[in-house]
Amino acid sequence: MKAAQHTSYNKNNINLKLVDIDKPQISDNQVLLRVKAAGLNPLDNMISRGQVKMIVPYKLPQTAGNEVVGMVEALGQSVKNFQVGDRLFGRLPLGSIGAFAEYVAVDSAALAKVPDYLSDEEAAAVPLTALTIMQALDLMNAQAGKTIFISGGTGGVGAMAIPIAKAKGLTVITNGAGDNGQRVLDLGADQFIDYKKEDYTQILSNVDYVLDTLGGAETEKQMSIMRKGGQLVSLRAVPNGAFAKRMNLPLWKQVLLGLAGRKFDKMAAKYGVHYHFIFVKSNGKQLQEVADIFSRLEIKPSIDTVFPFQEVNVALDKVANGRSRGKTVLSFN
Repeated sequence: MKAAQHTSYNKNNINLKLVDIDKPQISDNQVLLRVKAAGLNPLDNMISRGQVKMIVPYKLPQTAGNEVVGMVEALGQSVKNFQVGDRLFGRLPLGSIGAFAEYVAVDSAALAKVPDYLSDEEAAAVPLTALTIMQALDLMNAQAGKTIFISGGTGGVGAMAIPIAKAKGLTVITNGAGDNGQRVLDLGADQFIDYKKEDYTQILSNVDYVLDTLGGAETEKQMSIMRKGGQLVSLRAVPNGAFAKRMNLPLWKQVLLGLAGRKFDKMAAKYGVHYHFIFVKSNGKQLQEVADIFSRLEIKPSIDTVFPFQEVNVALDKVANGRSRGKTVLSFN
């Protein structure tokens, strides 16, 4: 079968190599998927550059790709919740990625059924982002009736975070460019702030939770609008010691990441809030909950460009250069 592989870590070259390899064999707990589509993410390029070696040190060569949609071709003996022919999607387990290939073997616990109304390409835009939201809310211990600020909520992350947070019973506030305001209100946001006209730090206070999608100087600004004891999860800042411990990384990595994230821990202490960094894990149960929410609301992910699998490196370059308005997807159809 054809696969796109990392063959070396190179911060100046994110190109993958298209190779012929054997179709994977499945274990008792796995399913064999014939890949229909795969989502592309900044994470894929970070892996190529060696930027996540501290968290997941992949042995090379490694078939790339973290986010998959596929049809079940075979089931392991212990798999009871799926059938041959089911259309499934998932964020692949950290230690066994490989969505950029014609077939992939996946632990069944990482997978969920694709909502019927989504195309393969639309479905490929869901798992990684949606699971990030679910796991961020878990990390916050988010409680219904409380308030969350989702920064930059007019982007792809916000398009998923807003309806999921609303489904969890939260009051949702977000900001972004004014011409997208009605769209996010239609997704369920309770309050929209046009960043060109208003400064959210002058409007908001005592916010319970923050999902930081912006990073940089915005992380501290978001801490300033929170109540004491509030919880902020950043998707764009840096890992800290608490993250390393939660990931069960070796002690020496916990020390190094503790030093790297100390700036943000001190910043959080200054405002009396809690700072978290997240690296999303596979979780089929959570993804099925997302699929049920999406089916009920018929949410359509935003797709920028669909590339044929053979053009994987063109697609990765597009993601690397930030030229996307929505998800970039590979199609195997």
